[in-house]
Amino acid sequence: MPNLLSARNIVKKFAGHTALNDVSFEVPAGSIFGLLGPNGAGKTTIIRVINQIIAPDSGTILIDNRLLNSDHVKEIGYLPEERGLYRKMGVGEQLVYLARLKGLSKKEANERVKEWFARFDMDGWWKKKVEELSKGMQQKVQFIVTVLHEPRLLILDEPFSGFDPINAELIKNEILRLRNNGATVILSTHNMGSVEELCDNIALINKGKKILDGNVKEIRRTYAAHTYDISFKGSMIAFSNAMWTGAELISKQEGEQGIQHARVKLLGTTSPNLILQNVLNAGEVVGFTEVLPTMNDIFINKVQENSETVERVGTKSNLTE
Repeated sequence: MPNLLSARNIVKKFAGHTALNDVSFEVPAGSIFGLLGPNGAGKTTIIRVINQIIAPDSGTILIDNRLLNSDHVKEIGYLPEERGLYRKMGVGEQLVYLARLKGLSKKEANERVKEWFARFDMDGWWKKKVEELSKGMQQKVQFIVTVLHEPRLLILDEPFSGFDPINAELIKNEILRLRNNGATVILSTHNMGSVEELCDNIALINKGKKILDGNVKEIRRTYAAHTYDISFKGSMIAFSNAMWTGAELISKQEGEQGIQHARVKLLGTTSPNLILQNVLNAGEVVGFTEVLPTMNDIFINKVQENSETVERVGTKSNLTE
């Protein structure tokens, strides 16, 4: 799959602070790409570089293998974490105005606004002022502003913030629909559940440096800890004996209809097949599933690991000065 966007060796400093330190990543066309990191990691800075709000000190951004330039503005839709709408202005009038700033004719803008009003069940909102709307309703308007001109690249910063579960699901489905219709999405969020559910690939940034990137499914499998959930009918004692020294019993629970549930961690070179064969001798196995780490677990572990490494390097550097 070709890349829509490439960030290459981006460096950005502010008053002696390095916000981005040689950051590179590729965003495949037609994908949802998660841009992750703790607060202050540099995510907002790279987003501002892509939106040409600020320029990097060095490095390049390419779109379709062409250097980022002012012509790309109309191809990008940006939903910032800090929302910005004209509070005294009517919703319909405001959406048409902002769509025209993105190059749509008045007729096109009116038609598309009406389509989105119908899609989001916003009939009767046209003359309402933004200040009269709830936070969630304002979020809907802001999302429409972002996608109304049908950009090829969507950059969404915490798009689910302020939404109740029903409207969060609505926005999630719209993001997937837009992706399926050809849009490429960069999603910046702290919600790791959304990352697992929506993202094809991710880049994790901490303290201005990229510390992990790749395909979400492949990353989760790479960090798998050889842990399995086993459900069976039989004696837990017999089950434990059957594992012998090949696995560690991490947790156990008795379920309904006499079914036992156990989580085990394989030890040494023990294979899943060997454990399964041994357990079959102790009872009837009704479930055997590998437990993959969540993106939340990976996020926390990688950030902590990186922060500890940076601290050790910094301490060593201070000692040698």
